[in-house]
Amino acid sequence: MKRILFVCHGNICRLPMGEFVLKDRVQTRGLSDLYEIASAATSREEIGNPVYPPARAKLAEHGISCGGHHARQITRADYDHFDMIICMDSNNIRNTMRITGGDPDGKISLLLDHTPRTGQSVADPWYTGDFEATWRDVSEGCEALLAEIL
Repeated sequence: MKRILFVCHGNICRLPMGEFVLKDRVQTRGLSDLYEIASAATSREEIGNPVYPPARAKLAEHGISCGGHHARQITRADYDHFDMIICMDSNNIRNTMRITGGDPDGKISLLLDHTPRTGQSVADPWYTGDFEATWRDVSEGCEALLAEIL
């Protein structure tokens, strides 16, 4: 089983979008039993909160449910459990490495590093309100990631 953890600041906008888009793509291909896909925040600000309503609406617009999701914080143990840790921006990488104690196994990357847009961040709708831009980035990144792991 391949274990993938998405990481960003709060785990209520970009992260659930990444988590549930990839879960949807895997399920559509009948491969759900081969993957564990989850998400976690680097901060404690949103712990226990559900998906931010505009992010939930954007997922629903594409027929993707995110029910039951509640934000949680990444732990040091997550580094050992997951095979890939996919961050949304460089601040997430820095904070993830601080929490997990580094990246000796090379598991941590940006989502868009799996596309030709290496080094770029997924658009953060918390500040821009542009959930469509985030949807495009997440969709592109998840499709590229899926092609890589299949």
